[in-house]
Amino acid sequence: PPLGHVYIRLLHVTMRIEVRGAEALELARRDPGHYILCFWHSRFVLMPYCYPGPRIVVLSSNHRDAEALVRLLRMFGIEQARGSSTSGGATGMRQVLRKVKEGCDVGLTPDGPRGPKRRVQPGVVAIGRFTGLPIIPVTFSASPARRIRTWDGTLLPKFFSKGVFIYGSPIVVPRDADELTQEEKRLALERELDRITDLADDAMTLAREDARPPFVPS
Repeated sequence: PPLGHVYIRLLHVTMRIEVRGAEALELARRDPGHYILCFWHSRFVLMPYCYPGPRIVVLSSNHRDAEALVRLLRMFGIEQARGSSTSGGATGMRQVLRKVKEGCDVGLTPDGPRGPKRRVQPGVVAIGRFTGLPIIPVTFSASPARRIRTWDGTLLPKFFSKGVFIYGSPIVVPRDADELTQEEKRLALERELDRITDLADDAMTLAREDARPPFVPS
């Protein structure tokens, strides 16, 4: 984690990064005062720099393989809730809600920690419903960059590359949303994340990611 922290900081310092759509954050900061940032897992490397606020909590997996990432995020001042959209979900949800009451914003990878790739898990919509906070999609792309051979195809920019952060349209989940409405919001978030991620890749003249795998009901 210490080496990863230094690497990401040096990478960021050498890059020229454009920001688009940040007014969505400014509006949410005025009303209701906090927000949830969501991004595809493949874009996590530079995401500590997409957040301009004072306190944010992220939901991290309980799996031992995630411990190094947890330690790395703490070096960026990012607070933790342990759990996931699959195992330990209820525990993670309670920790996130407690952190929100303490004044934190929230950061989530809705297809993490292990996929399926680019599919929003229902837990993200549930957090949006229980907190009443707007879910603001955000993405990142860069050129030149490469994709690592991981389940999500993590995008890794090269030193001295160009980059772009793009914030999308907020998704608000009503507190009284029924199952149908929650599914509509889940799909809307999925579409918006796809839209801005493809837009960012196009802006960097980078080939778009492969299409998400077909949905297999559990």
